[in-house]
Amino acid sequence: MNPTVLAVPAQLLPAREQMAFTLMFHIIFVPFGVALPAMMLIANYKGLRRNDSVALRLARRWSHAAGLLFAVGAASGTVLSFEMGLLWPGLTGRFGEVFGLPFAIEGLGFFLEAILVAIYIFGWRRLRPWTHFWLGVPIPFVALVGAFSIISANAWMNQPAGFTISPTGEITDVDPIAAIFNDALWYELLHFVLAAYMAAAFTLASIYVVGWLRGRRDRYHRLGILIPLTIGAVLTPIQFVVGDLIAVAIFQDQPAKFAAMEVVTNSGTHQPEVLYGIYDSATNTVKGGISIPGLDSLLAGNSVDTYVPGLDQFPDAKPSNVTIVHWAFDTMAGIGTVLILLALWFGIAYWRKRDVPGNRLFLWFAASSGVLTYIAVECGWIVTEVGRQPWVVYNILRTEDAVTDANATGLWVSFTVVLLLYLVLAVGTVAVLRAMSRRWRASDRTDDEDAVYGPRPEVLK
Repeated sequence: MNPTVLAVPAQLLPAREQMAFTLMFHIIFVPFGVALPAMMLIANYKGLRRNDSVALRLARRWSHAAGLLFAVGAASGTVLSFEMGLLWPGLTGRFGEVFGLPFAIEGLGFFLEAILVAIYIFGWRRLRPWTHFWLGVPIPFVALVGAFSIISANAWMNQPAGFTISPTGEITDVDPIAAIFNDALWYELLHFVLAAYMAAAFTLASIYVVGWLRGRRDRYHRLGILIPLTIGAVLTPIQFVVGDLIAVAIFQDQPAKFAAMEVVTNSGTHQPEVLYGIYDSATNTVKGGISIPGLDSLLAGNSVDTYVPGLDQFPDAKPSNVTIVHWAFDTMAGIGTVLILLALWFGIAYWRKRDVPGNRLFLWFAASSGVLTYIAVECGWIVTEVGRQPWVVYNILRTEDAVTDANATGLWVSFTVVLLLYLVLAVGTVAVLRAMSRRWRASDRTDDEDAVYGPRPEVLK
């Protein structure tokens, strides 16, 4: 029997499962918190600039949705903060002084964003139009502060910096600024912010595309499609280039993760690009999949002669589930490629007719884009987090050494409680969004919603 298996503590699996579930739930709301304020302000500006009541109505409704999703995201993110300390005391206790500052910055950003979002939402019909708009302008930038701080902490786990480990194992010479601005920060941050804007944009557009397919082809739905779809179409090619640069950076900084992403089994040159396939850890081989000769070496170093370290070089430090990492990476890259086709189709069609493309295949394609981008976002986090295993701090602290000493049964119970709580939270969020949608559609038959600025109706009485 493998002695490594015996060394794994029983509480590691429930701790990892709970953390993974909480992260994957929370990430659903983050793109809306980061990107939706910018889109509502674009609609707000368009409405004020051109005296467009339809654009103003969109901005007001998007602000209400943004407020709800921000609140749910904040609640699920708060649970994550507790889990960091309770499930991984070996990480927070030993390295909290090094990478704790971004969490403090994130907290300040959260409070400031909450205040600004509340002012903006309650400012409709209470503030002068341009005053209301300018009070909302800081929201997208404050949201970026929160994204910056969290991504900085995660990037530090991938590229630890800003400290020294003494011969006795103590953490010394702590430099929080060097820890924040670690080598992985900029490419992780840029990749994530682009992904957040794409996810929010394509999801928002897909909602109105569904209405368009059902025959609601009015100006309200036209703007609801064109504003976010234009943003998504512009950002998608940029994301594709950034993603390629990040893969090269990971090839240089975390070769074991790159080997898992591309399922490179044996080190060498002329490595093929393998699409999907099942990795067999017992024989270090891949079963099935589509192999493209030399492409992996070419993408990693612009030459088929590029030497790529394989999983054979990391027998004790390769990701615990190579197939999951590899499939997640291929799925993310595949969805990115599909979205580029959608962006090109939309760009050409709009350039020719200055309207929403009428082709039903395009509309079905656009209607599914929101789900596709969220699958890509989840896959990206799987590549980042599962791909770093068995390290919680790359090459320094193994995950099994950071986990709590709590009883495994107790952790399974707490995981079950978290599952139930988040199920209630998800059902409640969907119910409120559906109620908002029904109320908005009913109000479309009146003139009240057009008057988003000016004295409130009861003031006039």
